[in-house]
Amino acid sequence: MIHSLSGGIITQYDTLIYVFARIECGAEKDVKRWYICPFGSVKVGNRVTVEDIRANIVAAEVLRVEKVTAQTAPFPVNKTREICNLLSE
Repeated sequence: MIHSLSGGIITQYDTLIYVFARIECGAEKDVKRWYICPFGSVKVGNRVTVEDIRANIVAAEVLRVEKVTAQTAPFPVNKTREICNLLSE
C-alpha cells in the first residue's frame, strides 16, 4: 500500500485481463462485448461461456485479449461481466 504525502492512500493498480468476445448463438448472435477474464491462460481463438444481456449462458469466441488496470480498462470495471468458463485452450 502506498501513502500519498497529503495523508490519503493511493489506489493499487491491479492487472486485469479484459477479453473482447463474439457471442456465437442465441438472441445476441454475433454481438461483441468486453468481459473480464479470471483465467490467465486465455488466448485469441479460445471458446468461452459468457452471460448475455438476459443472463443466459452462451458460447463465445475470444477475438482480443488485453492486460489492463482499472484506470486503463476499455469499459468500466463495475459494469463488465466475467467469463463463466473456458471451453477450449
